Amino acid sequence: MVIDELKNTFPKEILDTVFKNDRRITVTINPAALVPMAEHLYKRLGFRFIIASALHSRKGFEIYYHFSLDESGLILNLHMILDSKKPEVESLSNMFEATNWIEREMHELFGIDFLNHPNLDQLLSEGNWAKGVYPYRKTFKSNGEAKK
Repeated sequence: MVIDELKNTFPKEILDTVFKNDRRITVTINPAALVPMAEHLYKRLGFRFIIASALHSRKGFEIYYHFSLDESGLILNLHMILDSKKPEVESLSNMFEATNWIEREMHELFGIDFLNHPNLDQLLSEGNWAKGVYPYRKTFKSNGEAKK
């Protein structure tokens, strides 16, 4: 099974595994493991990159990189949580050209820095909002603060 192989190869980098069903698995990883784990999925196990997505939650900035093992129909999501104050992770755009635009979008919308990305220039926001404004960032009330 793919998960057993990943756990044997990356024993300290996998923080959690959630099986939604037999064809959809989310693996929460240490962000530092993203590049070697994505490379392993692609080069050793035959997965292909599909897309990435992000959200801002109370936990931090969450990113999901979605991969497919086409012959089996398995979708494996690499999930990581980045720090809210300094969200950064190594870019996959040097491995998968298809990640270039989605990482640029996540950078513009959330302010996530993708280290070693070849071009984090504006893609969406030209004239729509000021530089340094990240429209998908949220402000969370502390647990002790009354809801309004």
